[in-house]
Amino acid sequence: MRNPGYFKGKKITIVGLARSGVACANLLHQLGSEVRVTDNRDTPATARFRGMLSAGIMAETGAHSDAFLLGRDMIVVSPGVPFNAPPLARARAAGIPCVGEIEIGWMLSAAPVIAVTGSNGKTTVTTLIGKVIEASGRRAVTCGNIGNPFTGEMERIDTADFVSLEVSSFQLETIRDFRPSIAVLLNFNRNHLDRHADMEEYLAAKERIFLNQGAQDHLVLNGLDPLVKQAGARARSRVVAFSEKPGYNANECAVLAVASILGISEETCRGVFAAFTGLEHRREAVADIAGVRYINDSKATTVESCQWALRNLDRPVVLICGGKDKGVDYSLVAPYCAGKVKEIIVIGQAAGKIAAALSSVAPLYTADTLENAVKRASATASPGDAVLLSPMCASFDMFTDYEHRGRVFRQAVLDLAKGPARGAGV
Repeated sequence: MRNPGYFKGKKITIVGLARSGVACANLLHQLGSEVRVTDNRDTPATARFRGMLSAGIMAETGAHSDAFLLGRDMIVVSPGVPFNAPPLARARAAGIPCVGEIEIGWMLSAAPVIAVTGSNGKTTVTTLIGKVIEASGRRAVTCGNIGNPFTGEMERIDTADFVSLEVSSFQLETIRDFRPSIAVLLNFNRNHLDRHADMEEYLAAKERIFLNQGAQDHLVLNGLDPLVKQAGARARSRVVAFSEKPGYNANECAVLAVASILGISEETCRGVFAAFTGLEHRREAVADIAGVRYINDSKATTVESCQWALRNLDRPVVLICGGKDKGVDYSLVAPYCAGKVKEIIVIGQAAGKIAAALSSVAPLYTADTLENAVKRASATASPGDAVLLSPMCASFDMFTDYEHRGRVFRQAVLDLAKGPARGAGV
């Protein structure tokens, strides 16, 4: 670990009590900081995360009091907290530096970082990069927005050859000196407009991945994405463009580009790709029941992810979608539904907006819960069909996160397999 003594005796507050906030708080406490955690929510989820904090860490929920925000040496911002949120504005007005959790990880990491961002495919590419590095005989720690926070992996990173790090636009908003040796910008699509003011602000956040790179660093980017290509022209690092080529999809081509920089052979990559069976909550086949395949694509929080899932299914589909709207245009999925989707079942806060956009392409049904959406899908689907959860939305209106949503879907499907006759309860 680099610079562990830097934080000893520092007074640090973590704003946001969730997975990355807990990991960062516990690490800084271990390094000798006087740590406090504050979250304006007071929910069962925050209570659960509060219970994960090390003894000696002060925490408050349901408020952001001055006692937790002022007179501190540093504020660490969790990704779910907008950088312009009032408590952070108060801290900055008092001259207190505010940084994100990945900035703390960067300050401490003893291994070079390969950072991956983009609107779609981040988790798959981050995972594959880690696997390719390990297949080449070196060590890699895969972490970040993928589910295990950067700061939660410091003890494993100490002797690792590389960190393969997934980073979101929310995390990039709060970097200061973060400088990956290889930055990967996969693509750019309309997304997160519930958080960013417009597409320009969203792209500016993504571009921060190469903000601090120099001439000896590399930027791997999608050469077929016009906005990504334009962004690359503003980089000081060495740009390596990738595009799809025969036998590989776009995600694999991005991994091949990173591998070429690291001197890893295409043959090694092919072996990893062939053995890769996919990730949980990403087009995950949960079960086949009465000839119907149930697919958990809870990680599909964009229209483009849903398009990808529909394009790659070769059977009729009952589509379950909806959740917290992120300001996207759902009509863009309509051409992929036509002739393939038998019914669209909508849930959550965005249900009405999705129904208005897609009412002309398939019959629509509104369910009050995901469990009832699964029951409705079971009653509608026929042998040979697929029931696809591909939400196109964030999960926070009904669930803790996309993983929670995926687990609820999976359990609802498994309950069908052991429960009463198909369609009961609808």
